[in-house]
Amino acid sequence: MPASPPSPPSRLRSPTVLALGGYAATRLIGLVVLAITAAATGKDGLHRLNGRWDSVWYVRIAEHGYGYEVTLPNGDLHSDLAFFPLFPALERAVSTVLPLDAATAGLLISWTAGLAAAWGIAKCGEHAFGPRAGVLLAVLWGVYPTAFVQSMAYTETLFTALAAWSLYAVLRGRWILAGVLCAAAGLTRPTAVALIAALGITALVALVRDRRLPLRTLAGVLIAPLGWLAYIVYVGVRQGSVTAYFDVQAAWGNSIDGGVALALFIAGLPWPAALGLCAALALLGWLVVLCVRQRQPLPVLVYTIGVVFVSLVGAAYFGSRPRLMMPAFGLLLPPAVALARLRTRTAVPVLGGLALASAVYGAFTLLGSGPP
Repeated sequence: MPASPPSPPSRLRSPTVLALGGYAATRLIGLVVLAITAAATGKDGLHRLNGRWDSVWYVRIAEHGYGYEVTLPNGDLHSDLAFFPLFPALERAVSTVLPLDAATAGLLISWTAGLAAAWGIAKCGEHAFGPRAGVLLAVLWGVYPTAFVQSMAYTETLFTALAAWSLYAVLRGRWILAGVLCAAAGLTRPTAVALIAALGITALVALVRDRRLPLRTLAGVLIAPLGWLAYIVYVGVRQGSVTAYFDVQAAWGNSIDGGVALALFIAGLPWPAALGLCAALALLGWLVVLCVRQRQPLPVLVYTIGVVFVSLVGAAYFGSRPRLMMPAFGLLLPPAVALARLRTRTAVPVLGGLALASAVYGAFTLLGSGPP
């Protein structure tokens, strides 16, 4: 009697399902811990996810368009033109089609984009170091210290999803798709300059190496910055100044100063806190070095370093910098590859502990001072 053919692997154990399931589990843990902590303290956890901080600005743009400004007691002028348009446009579209208000639509978009981001991150990790590393990379992104922002009506998940899939398109040689996704990312966050640079530098290296540049590669590179440029031009025309967008950002305290504000912030801390912060920055630098030594795919490496650089050279409030660096998922590739070498029965408890720690930190941050 002939032997029966081996059964195909279960779909439940496919890398995509494991990555999405593992990532969703981290976010569910975060929401459960937030709900429990909110109930214990008598606070509204849901309102902290979609009804405060930047979420309010996005909802206002979705409902009324651009044109709102507020003058702070110290005279600073905060304009809604500091916020890129894709996320509020999606909030408006979803709330028009579905029986949801713009704030709830923002949560739906953010959570859906989080899954898309985890999928794209896993595909990039799989392309570079195998399916196990890809799965672990997606889960590690879900336990990032400020991963609670991924559950908020913020742009981090949408931007990271567009960036991850754009990078994966480059890795697969689909340059026009990469350029279109990059252009969409450029309508989402100013950090898209790092993604634009990643595509441009990768194409330049290919040109030097091959002494030719395929038309589709050139098209992708030319499409990539169109979203970012379009919004900068829009603000400039609206305000009647070439530098209008950068002036708006400067009024929010987000001008580029080459790291001066960061250095002054550290210098003004008590020495134990300053020493701890310097240690954290040294750890960040070590991770970047590991990324280079790991020989990550060039577009992922350039993008990661670019996001870190942009996050450090601005004058933004220091507390926002870990959040700004969260889309740089390449920083997590070294630990993902290290975890991939461990047995599952060892890796799972490690990830579970990290997920719980991230959830607790997120709950107390959201119910306390909250994200800047």
